[in-house]
Amino acid sequence: MLNPRATNEDLTAKARIRNAAMDLFAQYGESRVSLRAVAAEASVTLGLVQHHFKTKAGLRDAVDQLVSEYFYQAVHSIPPTGTATEVASARDDAVRRMLRDNPAVVNYLRRTILEPEPTQQKFLERLVELTRNEVVSLRESGLASTTRRESTQIVAILVRQFGELLLAPMIDAVWQMVSGPDDADKPHLTITVDE
Repeated sequence: MLNPRATNEDLTAKARIRNAAMDLFAQYGESRVSLRAVAAEASVTLGLVQHHFKTKAGLRDAVDQLVSEYFYQAVHSIPPTGTATEVASARDDAVRRMLRDNPAVVNYLRRTILEPEPTQQKFLERLVELTRNEVVSLRESGLASTTRRESTQIVAILVRQFGELLLAPMIDAVWQMVSGPDDADKPHLTITVDE
């Protein structure tokens, strides 16, 4: 899978600013991060941040686009070949691997989805649209049911791919409360949704 973020050595100042914003938004939440803090993190001037993104909203849109690209790349790293179940499972696994390898994406998603601000609705809309496009494509290629409602399929995919991500902090906290010295491994959450 291509890395939508790339590495700092390969990046323009604009991309470094966007990446710094994602890291800070993921760690502290967008409302607690100033453009000045983003500039300092990216080792650029505040004027350069404003030149490229104008406002915090412009910067948030760029971060949302980057996170969406992570999902697009993960899903499209799996060709639509095999049975519907095989393709869905492989794509879910690709998304899980991408999330495991990109903790800033995970933290950004948790903050965006679980601590929503009115301005962040656009990001959820972007994820829904990306998922809708995938469902339409899979339906057209015969890899998704055309008898089930498209809306149900979209929700099922998002629950499968995000459920574990969003519930993991709670599971970790509960496990620490209830596990004993003889408990070797924490249970792994797997969410399945009938399609």
